[in-house]
Amino acid sequence: MIPLAWEEIEALRLGELRGRPAGGVIRRVHDDSRDARPGDLFVALNTGVRFVSEALEHGAATLVPHDQEAALAALARPVRDRSSAEVVAVVGSTGKTTTKDVLGALCAAVAPTVAAAASKNNELGLPLTVLRLEEDTRVLVTEMGMRGLGQIAELCEIARPTVALVTSIGPEHLELVGSLEDVARANAEAIDALPTGGIAVVPAGEPLLEPFLRADVDVRRFDRGSVERDGDSWCFRVGGEELRLALPFTQRHLAENVLAALTGYHALGLPLERAHEGARRIRLSAWRGEVRELPGGGLVVNDAYNANPTSMRAALLDLSERADGRRRVAILGRMAELGDESARYHAEIASLLDELGIEVVVAVGDEAPAYLAGGDGVTVTDASAFDEIAPLLEPGDAILVKGSRAVGLEGIPILIEKLSQAW
Repeated sequence: MIPLAWEEIEALRLGELRGRPAGGVIRRVHDDSRDARPGDLFVALNTGVRFVSEALEHGAATLVPHDQEAALAALARPVRDRSSAEVVAVVGSTGKTTTKDVLGALCAAVAPTVAAAASKNNELGLPLTVLRLEEDTRVLVTEMGMRGLGQIAELCEIARPTVALVTSIGPEHLELVGSLEDVARANAEAIDALPTGGIAVVPAGEPLLEPFLRADVDVRRFDRGSVERDGDSWCFRVGGEELRLALPFTQRHLAENVLAALTGYHALGLPLERAHEGARRIRLSAWRGEVRELPGGGLVVNDAYNANPTSMRAALLDLSERADGRRRVAILGRMAELGDESARYHAEIASLLDELGIEVVVAVGDEAPAYLAGGDGVTVTDASAFDEIAPLLEPGDAILVKGSRAVGLEGIPILIEKLSQAW
């Protein structure tokens, strides 16, 4: 981290400070007492107040903030002020974390880069990411979540992006923003935050974003439909050049996110001829299309981190493609926060399940039974009811597990793997 003087932190009056770093300088700010060491400031977030003594014993200074979001933002601002890094804000309805992971890997291969970990994209995660900036950092890749109008604008006030990358616009958080037009408006807050001469990377043919594309911003577009598979590689067209890359996954929708990341990478002025180096570094965050082979020739796809109509459709199409003759099983939780249109969107997925002829559909929890409208299936109460799911599974099945984060389906693929050991 770009160092902060202890006196500067004291002057912010953010809460109860204990300890004092040797030399009067803080060189790292974080919220994990287990990793605390001299020169750190451990910020006690949520239940972290219980671990203040542990952090002090490890030699760190500690802060119990009056307001944890405001405290992290106040600490992050001076660090951002002292950095000359290009800052990318990755926003959008689907594919944010994958795009962020890929862009971080591409950039890290050719320049000192900091990228957000996992899905640290909210009022706590974003400033913690900014606080990882080093003096030599050339690129900071952030992810910004949206749960309502104004949230991304607040995050941008801390990170001050120079590049805004919008992955997609689709139905998300409609319960909070009300319409697709306002989904676009909320995500476009990242574009509005750009300085004159900043860069907006946006999907081609997205009319909902057009009103927000400023004349004083360089707009770069990527066409998801242009991505092509060629054997074990994927073909992309970026900046007028053809690229062929080997990727650590086979899902088309993930490869489309790579195109978005490549467009951002090129917009940063980084060398396309070295993109293959970054592609070898790609490691996706957990529960985003993780594919595990099972005994008996089957497989399970853990795509349980989140779900909305766009990502659910993509995952089901991928299941049908990769099944390659195997029986398909879709274990699905609800798509949350879709507001008044929730029933319609769930019904559309039910129609897709029927159209694809998915052999076994398991609906988990509230609203998910709407997936069964197109045909037969099984309903279970929640993710803990694996005993009801297990008898439905057979050796050789191709299984998808997907639902919104609130449903908590991420443990089911692990149970399926354990079950498969007896097959």
